[in-house]
Amino acid sequence: MQRVMGVIQARSGSSRLPGKVLLPLAGRPVLEWVIRAAKEVHGLEEVIVATTTEPGDDEVENLAVRLGVRTVRGSVDDVLGRFLKAVDGLQADAIARFTSDCPLLDPEVASVVVGAWRALPSLDHVSTVSPRCLPRGLDAEIASMAALERLATHLTTPELLHHRTHVTSYLYTHPQDFAVLGVTVHPDASDLRVTLDTREDLALIEALVERLGDRPPAWREVVSSLRKDASLVSINAGVKQKHLEEG
Repeated sequence: MQRVMGVIQARSGSSRLPGKVLLPLAGRPVLEWVIRAAKEVHGLEEVIVATTTEPGDDEVENLAVRLGVRTVRGSVDDVLGRFLKAVDGLQADAIARFTSDCPLLDPEVASVVVGAWRALPSLDHVSTVSPRCLPRGLDAEIASMAALERLATHLTTPELLHHRTHVTSYLYTHPQDFAVLGVTVHPDASDLRVTLDTREDLALIEALVERLGDRPPAWREVVSSLRKDASLVSINAGVKQKHLEEG
């Protein structure tokens, strides 16, 4: 049986919304939302938080410890290295990647992605981003250890280092070099945004949580709420997603 670890990348530093992973959302920190959802994903041996060695991330580690989640600390920018450090010695075959700025993660979607890789463990990467079909902030992905270790060796030149920050981006932007599988949902909702990067994003997520409750929502509930109420979508409509090269 393959061993799959769930790793949540989390740090308090943010250029547009400092401390966002510790901000309260319906009475609990944003990071706790992600941890709670990740723990509901089927097929994971363990959930681990990978934060940085920066003093400002002491509270990230403290929160994870209070929630019973092991924490590993590493480089700020080399997030790929942080992921590999998180599973060092755990005999992992693959890592399901979660980001702490996605508090509305749907455990069912992530479970499908993990299950797809378990059924076809020769794949390097399985995700909902090849092509993107979910709102930004609801994506799920898993990468094999073999692929991640290959990236660690390959992504060493200055023009490629930004891919180490995004961990898996080189995999899905170079599908000709890797065995990748895209999991799609219908209807397409890739035009929507529920990730947390700005105050406007936070306002939208708070409005959704007020409607959907203090629980990991199903992706269809999120999409349905946004499609039915254009005023919700307008809250963060002006937010521009940063390019991969921007980190």
